[in-house]
Amino acid sequence: MTQRGGIVRRLAELAGTWFGLLVLLGGVVGMLVPEQVSGLTDYVSLLLGIIMFGMGLTLRAADFALVARRPLAVLFGLLAQFVIMPFTAWGIAQLFGLTGALLVGMVLVGSAPGGTASNVIVYLAKGDVALSVTLTSVSTLLAPFLTPLLILLLAGSDLPVGFGDMFVSIAQVVLLPVLAGIVLRAIADRAVQRVLPYLPLVSVLGIVVVVTGIVGANAETIATSGWLLMLAVVVHNAAGLGLGYGAARLAGLDESARRAVSVEVGMQNSGLASSLATTHFTAAAALPGAVFSVWHNLSGSLLASFWARRPLRRTGDEPSERAAS
Repeated sequence: MTQRGGIVRRLAELAGTWFGLLVLLGGVVGMLVPEQVSGLTDYVSLLLGIIMFGMGLTLRAADFALVARRPLAVLFGLLAQFVIMPFTAWGIAQLFGLTGALLVGMVLVGSAPGGTASNVIVYLAKGDVALSVTLTSVSTLLAPFLTPLLILLLAGSDLPVGFGDMFVSIAQVVLLPVLAGIVLRAIADRAVQRVLPYLPLVSVLGIVVVVTGIVGANAETIATSGWLLMLAVVVHNAAGLGLGYGAARLAGLDESARRAVSVEVGMQNSGLASSLATTHFTAAAALPGAVFSVWHNLSGSLLASFWARRPLRRTGDEPSERAAS
C-alpha cells in the first residue's frame, strides 16, 4: 500500500467513525453561510447516485441468500420498515401541526428504504449484520415501487407528481446505480475489493454535502420552525427504533435480529427523501430529510454504544462478523 493510499484509507476510517459529527458540522455550515452553499442542492441526485453505486459495490449474491434461508425474519423486517415509518411520519406530522411542504417531507423520509449507514451501526451494536444487509438491500430494490405509493397515499392525491415520475426518479438515483455496483462487483470482484476500504469516505462526504446544501437553502425556514421540526424528527426516529425492536420481538426474533430490525426501521435513506423533494417538490420539503440525516446518525451511534455494552441474551445470538461499508 502506498503512503498516499494509507492516508486516504485512514481518512475513510475516521470519516466512518465520526460520521454523525461530520454531518452535524455540515448542517452548521449551512446555517452560517446559507447563500454560499444553497446551490449544492443542484447536485443532490448526482451525489445520491454515487453513494448508491458504492452501496452496490459492497453487495454480493450471498447477501440475498438470507431471503431464502430466513424468509420470515426478512418479511417481518420489511413489513416493519414500510408500515411503521410511513404511518408514524404522517401521524407525527399531524400531531405537531406540520403542513404543506414539511408534511410532504416527513412522509418522504418515512417512505424511504433503510439508511446506507445502518449496516455499520448494526455491526457496532452487535446485531445481526447479515439480516441488516439483506433488509437494506431488499428495501432499496423495492423502493421504486413502494415509496411512490406510500407518498401518494399519505401525502395526498393532489400532489403535483405522479407514481410514474417518482418511480423513474428512484430508479435513476437508487435502483440503477445499486444494480450497476452489484454487476461490477460480480465481474471484477478482486479490483472492487481494493477500493472498498475507501467507500465510507465517499459516502460520508456525499451526505455531508447534501445536508449542507439543503440546510443552507432552508436556513430561513429552520430559523422560524426549526425547533418544532427537529422535535418531530427526533420523535419519528425514536418511534422507528422502538417500534422496530418491538415488532421484531413480537415476531419471535432473537436479540441480535431485534437490534438489526430496530436500526433498519429507525434509520432511513434520508438522502433519497431529500433527492425526491428537491426534484419534485420544494426545497422546504427536503428539510426533514436533512434534519433526519443529522439526527439518525447521532442517535444510531449512541444506541450502538449502549447495545455494545449489553451482552446478547442467548448463546448463538452472536451476529455475523461481516460488516458492510
